[in-house]
Amino acid sequence: MESRIKECQLRLWFSSFAYIMLEALRRIGLTGSELDDAICESLRLKLLKIGARVKISARRIRISMASRHPFQAIWRLTQARLIPD
Repeated sequence: MESRIKECQLRLWFSSFAYIMLEALRRIGLTGSELDDAICESLRLKLLKIGARVKISARRIRISMASRHPFQAIWRLTQARLIPD
């Protein structure tokens, strides 16, 4: 019984963290875009749930998306706002 309670608490922590991250993404990265006032489910489906190739090296992580991704411009704008050069 105690392990079930701990499991539920862990799920609550992960859900809360994911919501806070998506809220920060919307507040910082998506200001002024068409997804500015989107709900978390829409952000997850349109920006995060995409097919991409991820390459991890010692210094950086590269994400390669398909050239026909419909929200590619918004993705790049958000990336530029979140990761300053």
